Amino acid sequence: MKPEPSNVRPPRKRLFVALMGVTCLLIVGIIYLIWWIPTKGLANIHPDLPHYMGILFIILSGIAIIGTFLLVLTTALSRDIFFSGFLRLVVIKFLLPAIETLGRVLGIKKDTIRQSFVAMNNSLVVSQHFKIHPDRILILLPHCLQLFDCDIKVTGGIEKCIRCGKCDIKGLAELADKYHIAISVATGGTLARKVIVEKRPKLVLAVACERDLTSGIKDCYPLPVYGILNDRPNGPCISTVVDVEKIEEALKAVLPE
Repeated sequence: MKPEPSNVRPPRKRLFVALMGVTCLLIVGIIYLIWWIPTKGLANIHPDLPHYMGILFIILSGIAIIGTFLLVLTTALSRDIFFSGFLRLVVIKFLLPAIETLGRVLGIKKDTIRQSFVAMNNSLVVSQHFKIHPDRILILLPHCLQLFDCDIKVTGGIEKCIRCGKCDIKGLAELADKYHIAISVATGGTLARKVIVEKRPKLVLAVACERDLTSGIKDCYPLPVYGILNDRPNGPCISTVVDVEKIEEALKAVLPE
C-alpha cells in the first residue's frame, strides 16, 4: 500500500524572517563596535577620522537594515520590489550560514531553520513572476519517493514506471506527461547536478528533504530552484511521499497562460 502522508505542518518563512532580523541587529551592533573601539586611536591619527569612519559605518548599517526590510517586504507581498535576484544571493550565500550559526546558539534545530529557508527562497522565486516554457522546466525527484521494494527502478528513466499507484511516482509521471515537462530521479547531489547540466533548465522544481533542498538551492544559484519538502512517514530515505498537488500549483504559477 502507498504510505499515507502524516499531518506535518507546512514550513513557514516567519522563523527565517525573525532570525534574519536578529542577525541584522547583530551585524549592526558589530559594525558599531568596530567603529567605537578604535575611535580614540583614530582621533590620534587625524581629528576628523572618527567622524568619517562613523559616516561609513552608518552607511553600512543602513544597507543591512534596508536590505532586511526589502527581503521582508518582497516575501510578504510575493512581488519583485527591488533586486529580488540579488536578494536571493544575499540570503543563500551570506544570511543562511549566519542564521544557522545563530540557530545553534539559540537551540533551534537545523532542519527547522532549513524548512523556513526553503519557504523564504520559494517566496523570492515566486516574486520574480517567471513565465517559462515547459521544455525549460525540470522536475527533480529523490529516488526515495519510489516504493522501497519495487522491482522497477526509475532512476534510469521515469518512463519505466508501470504506474501501479503504490507510490507517488505514478502521479508525478502523469503530471510530467500532462504538462510536457522533463522529470528526472536522482540518487544524490552529484547525479542531480549532472542532470541539471545536461537539461539546462531555466527553473527547477525540486523535491527532497531539508538538507538536500538547502544544499541544492545553494549549489544551483543563480538558477532558480523552487523547493518542495517530502514527507517521511517511514523514516528518512525510504518510501517517502510528496503532495503532487503542490507541485502542480507551483507549475501553474510559472507556466505561460
